[in-house]
Amino acid sequence: MEYIIVGVVVALLSSIMSIFVVRKIDKAKFQIFIEQAKAKAKVIEHEAEVALKDAQLKAKTDCDREFKNARRDYDSMLAKIEKKERELNDHLECELKAIKKEKSEISEKNKSLSTLKDGIEKQKKNYEEKTLEAIKILENASGLTVDEAKELMLQKVKEDSRAKIASIFRKKYKVAETNCKNEINNMLSHAVTRYAGEFAAERLINNLPLNDEETKGKIIGKEGRNIKALEMLLGVDVIIDDTPNTITISSFNLYRRAVATKTIKALLEDGRIQPARIEEIYKKVKLEFDKNIQKEGEDVILELGIKSMHPELVKLVGKLRYRASYGQNALAHTLEVAHLSGLLAAQMGGDAILARRAGLLHDIGKALTHDMPGSHVHLGAEICRRYDEPDTVLNAIYAHHGHEEPINVESASVCAADALSAARPGARREVLESFLKRVEEVENISTSKTGVLNAYAINAGREVRVIVQAELVNDDEAVILATEIAQEIEEKVQYPGEIKVNVIRELRAESYAR
Repeated sequence: MEYIIVGVVVALLSSIMSIFVVRKIDKAKFQIFIEQAKAKAKVIEHEAEVALKDAQLKAKTDCDREFKNARRDYDSMLAKIEKKERELNDHLECELKAIKKEKSEISEKNKSLSTLKDGIEKQKKNYEEKTLEAIKILENASGLTVDEAKELMLQKVKEDSRAKIASIFRKKYKVAETNCKNEINNMLSHAVTRYAGEFAAERLINNLPLNDEETKGKIIGKEGRNIKALEMLLGVDVIIDDTPNTITISSFNLYRRAVATKTIKALLEDGRIQPARIEEIYKKVKLEFDKNIQKEGEDVILELGIKSMHPELVKLVGKLRYRASYGQNALAHTLEVAHLSGLLAAQMGGDAILARRAGLLHDIGKALTHDMPGSHVHLGAEICRRYDEPDTVLNAIYAHHGHEEPINVESASVCAADALSAARPGARREVLESFLKRVEEVENISTSKTGVLNAYAINAGREVRVIVQAELVNDDEAVILATEIAQEIEEKVQYPGEIKVNVIRELRAESYAR
């Protein structure tokens, strides 16, 4: 047992000793490695220092070489610049010398020119004096002044040429006089026979058939409210008499009468006849008429082959459908004139399209006479000038009533066509036109007053209804306004009997419950 313990102790001690020895050896080896690494590091550091010195030396050498090269280039460029500067200075000096020389030469030439000019002036005065002396000598010798001699010479030439000119003129005049009537008659007959327009005289009333007599009561309304609203809104006379199943709509204004007829027809179809419904239907019908007027104007433009025209003029052309002159429908008359003037211009070698355009617009002012004061000639010329119509159109408007002379074939053809259309038997009625003019004057006087919205002449011109703005005209002023209008009508209008002036003032208040 003891031997075992001793063996174990010995073994343990030997193990410990071997471990200690091994550690010592490893430590000695590690120290050697460290020393070797330090030596290598010193060698590398020394090599780096040597390489750095070599690089610095090389860089310094290269820098010196580059500096020398740059210095050499700089010196070369500087020498070139200095050379150029010297050359430029030399050139400028030469130019300045040349300029000074030219300046001195110009001064000398100016002096010589001044001398020559003075000499010429003296010679001119001398020439004029000699000429005057020669003229005086000739006047004394002939006994005539210069003006008298000129007049005598011209008179002699005229006398020598007068007989010859008169002979030629008489021959040409005879030929022209003989042929012109035949030529004119041929042109007019050809134009008239090639165009045959429809014609229908305009009336002052429209008769509207009814289904039964009870409808008359609906149109009149309770205490006449419906018929009063119709007449005030439409500006026409609604006549309900003993004629069975018929009411009569009377107005000199074709447009108002057509709108009124359409409105009453629509009310009869609807069945609801009351003031509010009347106003609603009226606005709808008026809007429809405005659209139809524009379309009718476009159809007329298309029919005549006119390429383009301002929309406002097209609308006025359509509005002529509801305008009459001496009982003749204005649009029918205008179309007739346009076609005839185109045919006449074509036969005379003119522009047929331009002639038709001038013929179409020659009475365009009649579409404005219900709304604006002034003659249709001046109104038409002003509206055409505003929309840049050709000078031929403006001249035709003035010339067809003798305000100007026609400037070309197209204007002359419009004047001839207008005379043809008006002179055709049955085309016009003077009595109707004078009545319409009187009624227009009455309406224009009424609408010219301040605060007046509309004025309608009714009852065959024996009454005028004046609708005023309630905000601008009170009850007392309405009485004064009626008196003023009546007095002005007495002073300016010729009429039989008497004319009743009826001023209507209405104030409406609206509100909505929501």
